[in-house]
Amino acid sequence: MQYDAIIIGAGQAGPGVAAHFAAEGQKVAIIEADRLGGTCLNYGCRPTKTLRMSARTAHMARRAAEYGINVGPIEVDFAAVMARKDRIIGGMQEGTDDYFHGLENVDIYYEYGYFVPSEDGLFRIQAGDQTLAAERVYINTGARATIPPIDGINDVEYLTNIELLALEQLPEHLIIVGGSYIGLEFGQMFRRFGSKVTIIEAGQHIAAREDADVAASITEFLQAEAITLITNSYATAATQADDGTITVTVTDKTTKAEQTVIGSHLLIAAGRTPNSDKLNLEAVGVQTDEHGYITTTPTYKTNITGIWALGDVNGRGAFTHTSYQDYEILLADMRGEDRSANERFSTYAMFTDPPLGHVGLHEYEAREKDINTLIATYNMADVSRAQLDSETEGMIKILVNADTEEIIGATFLGKHGDDLVQIISNFMYTGASYKVMQNALPVHPTVGEFLPTILSTLHPLDEHEPTPA
Repeated sequence: MQYDAIIIGAGQAGPGVAAHFAAEGQKVAIIEADRLGGTCLNYGCRPTKTLRMSARTAHMARRAAEYGINVGPIEVDFAAVMARKDRIIGGMQEGTDDYFHGLENVDIYYEYGYFVPSEDGLFRIQAGDQTLAAERVYINTGARATIPPIDGINDVEYLTNIELLALEQLPEHLIIVGGSYIGLEFGQMFRRFGSKVTIIEAGQHIAAREDADVAASITEFLQAEAITLITNSYATAATQADDGTITVTVTDKTTKAEQTVIGSHLLIAAGRTPNSDKLNLEAVGVQTDEHGYITTTPTYKTNITGIWALGDVNGRGAFTHTSYQDYEILLADMRGEDRSANERFSTYAMFTDPPLGHVGLHEYEAREKDINTLIATYNMADVSRAQLDSETEGMIKILVNADTEEIIGATFLGKHGDDLVQIISNFMYTGASYKVMQNALPVHPTVGEFLPTILSTLHPLDEHEPTPA
């Protein structure tokens, strides 16, 4: 079968590329080993947010008396929680399937796709027992959970985000290896559902990518919910008893002291590995870096003309929004527009409760780069809207280039932090002075109204004492 273009992997970039080419009358093949929509729709962003809302509802119900509401004992029906998730996500999956299966000029193959040698100028992709050929190939195969070298891990029925989202019984004690975004989100959710939760993190603090003061605030509200955090430690061994109980040996990185944690379930959330190893890239000579990410130009071209890599597999972002923007930048480049991945700021959120939103540089990065920086910080406890809602955990931090007056980074940890960060993100793309925002008229009472106030407290970074790690 010969096509104008072949898309391997149907995450957040590939299907859009396919739909665009098909609308132009090109014949396109989509090869997907699992389900259309990738991790986000099926095993990531969207199903986890349904669970997050259920968990938040249970948490707020338990706090109802603080607001003068008497509700009685709170019980979580885990089966109903998972059924709600399945119902909502199932509808989204069905809509996605119907749309792409209804497109003209698009064939979909539910197989693993991989390159095979070819000598006629066309790329050949094997998809099950079908061999497909095209002049252009777009790789959008995403990433999967990294399984760290834990002694005995292959003899343990561990979970990744995929298996955790398919559980039918609530874990009695969920042990999580990895204290970054996935591990912290799941940890808080399952604690609120009623599980005991222990999180093991190799870094000196959880959320190791964040500034130490931000991580300290996250630590505080998670520990307030009785989540056990073990940091600066590796999970070095795991065993499973006949009754299913899992024992994890934890070794302190500094002292080498060992302790054991015994739980009913083990979740591995220790990072992501790009799905490039099954593509047989050697057959066409596509290059990867030492971690397996496909190396690309800022417009996603690989070292082989006619092959592009989009989404998590290219190492230029590990988020749905970066993958989707890869698709947008790719098409803009094809139209001759001046867009590339180099123009975007790192922007992401962690959906704990309260959430974290970040854009641009962290404080420690500004220090490492020796940028002439101004900094302003503000505690959520001093924000009137947060006080009114009795949700005062967290903080806001904004960084400004003192020479250009441009905002170069911001962190929002607290109420609406996942949405608020986009105010700063959008503003940063204008290149305007922070004084423009400082002079803007905000709406009261909101969290965002404090942005002008916060900006009025900017002071030199070298006068700001960083929180020790």
